Amino acid sequence: MKKVIASIQVRYNSTRLPGKVLKKICGKPMLELMLERLSKSKLIDEIIIATTINKNDDPIFELAKKLGYKVFRGDENDCLDRHYQAIKNSNGNFICKITSDCPLIDPEIIDKVIGYYFENEKKFDYVSNVHPATFPDGLDVEMFSLATLERAWKEAKNQDEREHTTTYMWKNPLIFRIGSVTMSKGENLFKKERWTVDYPEDFEFIKAIYENLYHNGKIFLLNEILEFLSEREDIKKINQHLVEKNAVH
Repeated sequence: MKKVIASIQVRYNSTRLPGKVLKKICGKPMLELMLERLSKSKLIDEIIIATTINKNDDPIFELAKKLGYKVFRGDENDCLDRHYQAIKNSNGNFICKITSDCPLIDPEIIDKVIGYYFENEKKFDYVSNVHPATFPDGLDVEMFSLATLERAWKEAKNQDEREHTTTYMWKNPLIFRIGSVTMSKGENLFKKERWTVDYPEDFEFIKAIYENLYHNGKIFLLNEILEFLSEREDIKKINQHLVEKNAVH
């Protein structure tokens, strides 16, 4: 039986914006807003918060428990091991990997990636919308099986491969068969739109979007955000100078 686990990589420490996942927007921690959006996916069976054993992450543990989500606590730097152990303890056999700095994550795009993976399960070991990256930075979705994760966990050796979980997969197309989901009509917004949170300006940008579009818990999606930003250049320019930092790990 197929069981898709969304494994959310999250920790309190951040070099440029410590505690960003717990900073409040519209009265709620950013992580909670992201989980609201994630829970609207029709193809995810369970959500697990994969945080660390560091005491700084106790507030994340408490918030996740309060909201009713499962939590796994593992190594702070070896994210590959953290995801692997989290899934091993959940009885899941497919993983949708999401990072916690993506508060505008789109459930329809998540389901598009998951759906494409299962439609082509015999062709691909790893499917994402980031290789190549065409969606706005911050809508990143990666999908793979437990068997694929386990192989990477056993074989990945260097620090970058352990820290970024899926690097060993997508950098080794001779070992893993790589599939991708891209924007329609050949669009590429990755180097134009920055919807991830890494700097204070990113947070202010996301906060402004929520304050304008988040009404009564409404889940607003990609096209609505793009339409809003086309009319509000003042908000779009808040973090536009950081677009050049958009990157895939």
